[in-house]
Amino acid sequence: MSDPYLGLTMLCLIVVAIMMGFPTAFTLMGLGMVFGFIAFWNPGQHWYDNRIFDLIVQRTYGVMTNDTLLSIPLFVFMGYIMERAALVDRMFHSVQLAFRRVPASLAVTTLLVCAFWGIASGIVGAVVVLMGVIAMRPMLNAGYDVKLASGAITAGGTLGILIPPSVMLIVYAAVAGQSIVKLYAAAMLPGFFLTFLYLVYILGWAIINPKIAPKLAPDQYRVAVPEYLQRLQGGSRSVVPGLIAAGFRPSIVRGARTESGVPAGYGAIAKNLLVLSVPVLLTVGTFGATWWYVTVYNAPEAAATAKPPAVAAAPTAPLAAAPAPAEDKPQEVGLAGEATDSDSAAKPDGPPQEVTSFMERTTTTAGKIPEHFYPWFWGLAAVSTLLLLVYFWRMDGEQLEILKELCVSVVPLGVLTVVVLAVILFGICTATESAAIGALGALYLAVMSRFMRPVLWWSLVGFVVGIVLGVYEGEDFASLLVAGSISGTLLGTVVPGLWYLRTSPELRRNVKESTFLTAKTTAMVCWLFVGSALFSAVFALHGGQGLIERWVLSLNLSPLGFQFVAQLIIFLLGWPLEWTEIIVIFCPIFIPLLSHFNVDPILFGTMVAVNLQAAFLSPPVAMSAFYLKGVSPKHVTLNQIFAGMMPYMIIVCICLVFMYIWPGMTLWLPEFLYGK
Repeated sequence: MSDPYLGLTMLCLIVVAIMMGFPTAFTLMGLGMVFGFIAFWNPGQHWYDNRIFDLIVQRTYGVMTNDTLLSIPLFVFMGYIMERAALVDRMFHSVQLAFRRVPASLAVTTLLVCAFWGIASGIVGAVVVLMGVIAMRPMLNAGYDVKLASGAITAGGTLGILIPPSVMLIVYAAVAGQSIVKLYAAAMLPGFFLTFLYLVYILGWAIINPKIAPKLAPDQYRVAVPEYLQRLQGGSRSVVPGLIAAGFRPSIVRGARTESGVPAGYGAIAKNLLVLSVPVLLTVGTFGATWWYVTVYNAPEAAATAKPPAVAAAPTAPLAAAPAPAEDKPQEVGLAGEATDSDSAAKPDGPPQEVTSFMERTTTTAGKIPEHFYPWFWGLAAVSTLLLLVYFWRMDGEQLEILKELCVSVVPLGVLTVVVLAVILFGICTATESAAIGALGALYLAVMSRFMRPVLWWSLVGFVVGIVLGVYEGEDFASLLVAGSISGTLLGTVVPGLWYLRTSPELRRNVKESTFLTAKTTAMVCWLFVGSALFSAVFALHGGQGLIERWVLSLNLSPLGFQFVAQLIIFLLGWPLEWTEIIVIFCPIFIPLLSHFNVDPILFGTMVAVNLQAAFLSPPVAMSAFYLKGVSPKHVTLNQIFAGMMPYMIIVCICLVFMYIWPGMTLWLPEFLYGK
């Protein structure tokens, strides 16, 4: 027995149950089982022969075998390990020193560290709580407005769930059957653009009304400069020429002392020269990797695999247009993660006569050097070189000490994050393999923060072992570097980690808590998927999906009108519901309609991810506000935190408008890397 109105009743009941506080996953499963029992009810059979029990087993097994979900526990473990290792305290201090002369420097620092730490960990609650403990009281003690301080922490903490590697995008990819890699590439520019809008708002508010963010007293950001650096700087403005000269004549600093009180020698000079090389190496590495990918790796490979012009020009038989989803089909949306990347890419996103196969679309769009690549590349390289020269020319001893702090606190975590993203975006490994690399790198940084010397020595041993094994296998130069790096990271993590695990209670506690929290979070997500798969199957079985589709199509909306209505509904749902419920319950309702309106599912998913930032910033269920309230001083009220969050909701809407007007901001990078 099926009835579309029973399906709509399911939808209403799940919203009411969630708002009443019932667990989402088990509520989904309970409603799916009850209404599925009604749908499959046959008076001539025993109650235990009802097919709903078979459907429960099938959906649960489907989630268990869904490879898309494997990266969730690894990314979550990566985030919890870094959060428990307390790596963010020193980062906040060093970034604050770097931006000490910027208006509202503490708020700007808080937003940047929140965004950076959120990208690395991807756990909103952990980032908001941690930054609330570290940054809330310093900002209030400095005279900052409560709304400015709370808004910077809550808005910055939510960015990590949007900018890759993001658990939210993994969940959407599993629900919609889309490629995680393409979603990661699509979310990069909108995520950074939203961060830029947040910074513009904070700086603009502070410039217009300086009272909300008073300038810090000079003694609050002064950095002690060692005696030997003062001698090298002399009467000039820059310490770099003296430091380079001391590299050839160490006797220049004879008799001077370092910050630890020992006589300065060539070791201190070499350490400072190594610190100076970090900005140069990062710049050269960034431009070198870009040049290698665009002109060496990507274009020739595409040219070699492309079809001859005659074949490419020949008319090809168009693929059959995707049939309109029938009423008994949309239940597959609940397990859309079973679809492969090629399946999702083959779905038509234009008129049938323009549809080609995935490989044809890839070879005709990916792998081409952009038309203005060379002018932009060399122009940006020249500008970066000029900025580095000015930076070094104006660098005094105080700025050099700040650079040391940044190299210790920001660079390792930044390099790990870039590596995790780069190996995904460049197609070197899958999202799951990249998550494993990130988890290993997080463990490496956590152990190194406590036991640096043994970690570095064992890393060197592992690097040599990896190189030797690579040479024995006859690998090329790039493979040797990868083998050495992975072997060094693995050996530098495992050997010191296991050795000090028995003697370090803090290390044991961090690993234990991170493992427990990872298991807890992963279990919640997987049970949520089981409930969602069962709920969506029964919902479609009753005809609820078909009823909604027919109603939407009867409105005769344009593609822009459909996107506006869909995003408006998701925005409004963000007020009472969490992002998990919205993605697993309501997104499957919109996804089958995308083909009717020629809406790119990658663009739609990215806009949903940006839109769901409002779910963290909108009362009354804005969990970020409650996280922050729990660690804030008693005089900070929940209404003040809500008031500080509201402007960022408007900024999210502005970002969505830009994404509507300029879809290339979202689709350019995935189209360049992987084709349309």
